[in-house]
Amino acid sequence: MGNIVAIVGRPNVGKSTLFNRLTETRNAIVDEIEGVTRDRQYGKAFWNGIEFSVIDTGGYITDSADILEEEIRKQVILAIEESDSILFMVDTMNGITDLDESVANMLRKVDKPVLLVANKVDTSDRQFYAQEFYKFGLESLFCVSSINGSGTGDLLDALVDSFRKHSDKEVEDLPKFAIVGRPNVGKSSLLNALIGEERHIVTPIPGTTRDSIYTRYNKFNYDFYLVDTAGLRKKGKVHDNLEYYSVLRSVRAIENSDVCLLLTDATLGIESQDLNILDLALRNKKGVVLLINKWDLVDKETNTARDFEKRIRERMAPFTDVPIIFTSATSRLRIHKVLEIAIEVFENRKRRIPTSELNKSMGDAIEQFPPPTVKGKYIRIKYVTQLPNKTPCFAFFCNLPQYVKEPYKRYLENKLREKYNFTGVPVRIYMRKK
Repeated sequence: MGNIVAIVGRPNVGKSTLFNRLTETRNAIVDEIEGVTRDRQYGKAFWNGIEFSVIDTGGYITDSADILEEEIRKQVILAIEESDSILFMVDTMNGITDLDESVANMLRKVDKPVLLVANKVDTSDRQFYAQEFYKFGLESLFCVSSINGSGTGDLLDALVDSFRKHSDKEVEDLPKFAIVGRPNVGKSSLLNALIGEERHIVTPIPGTTRDSIYTRYNKFNYDFYLVDTAGLRKKGKVHDNLEYYSVLRSVRAIENSDVCLLLTDATLGIESQDLNILDLALRNKKGVVLLINKWDLVDKETNTARDFEKRIRERMAPFTDVPIIFTSATSRLRIHKVLEIAIEVFENRKRRIPTSELNKSMGDAIEQFPPPTVKGKYIRIKYVTQLPNKTPCFAFFCNLPQYVKEPYKRYLENKLREKYNFTGVPVRIYMRKK
């Protein structure tokens, strides 16, 4: 499981600056997606070979001073519940405030690593002033300047050391299928239909599932984990902090899964938020099965399903090689088909193709339609191999990799998909200098 680090503290101590510094160590901030994150509040950081997620709890503060303390308190409680380690940030220029005191009082009672970070320490005088924060009684104090980065190396070393070794090996070894989608599309109902028991509270209230829950499925010769997630929803609709953290848990569930069962509501069609979740799954290189739930509620004519599927694939372009299943969790329509296809996509994601076979089949495709010339220069692709990644990635070696444009890469991807079964799985193509 990935480690989650929360940065807490009162407003304007520099939490977002530290967040940006930590996450920019690796440009994997999941922030362009509307609704999945709230304005750069969630990101990935990488230090000493360890990747972890960072939550910035800033940005949720209302203007009114009387609500301020209550809001910060709620954020700290949520950060304590949700994270593995906590960075408590204070401002050396302003010294200790009442708000800092109340946050410190809460954090002293926590059975999780809490690292006290004194920010804006960029002179030796400030280093001296920062010592007053020892009075909080928290073990470790780190003096940093999140603007210029001084002191962050020592902080990161201590942070990575603080991650407890997770002992959930059992969860690691089996395929993991995350049930994802907007709130109220029937995720918990699908889980109950699959495991055949009322394991989860199913109510028509969107957002009942506040957490990601692992359920072992072991029957009919299947053995895997199902991950039920809190619904992901549009940014404007994430009203309370609790829902914001549900979004984080959904993101974490996608990160920790192999295949995402993306549920959409047949009565609403595919919406932009569904496409955002699809995009998040693809950027995390996960397999995808698209489930059109509540199909029993749709008035059908001869070609209803076919036309519906055509419209969906047009919206999903260019990634259209995805299994689409019309299902109903309540009437158990095609429930076993869902598992069958999910296993198939899981196998496709692990598929390895021998280099000799790859060079023959792709050599024919390249000969049939070579890369277009650029500025009178001929691009010659000499060799192709599959990279040793967990997901299908292919390196094509050629003389002028910088001139191979996106449409040609798409042609190569389509040829790979024609020849080998990569349905439901993103395929990455890299051009390398030979």
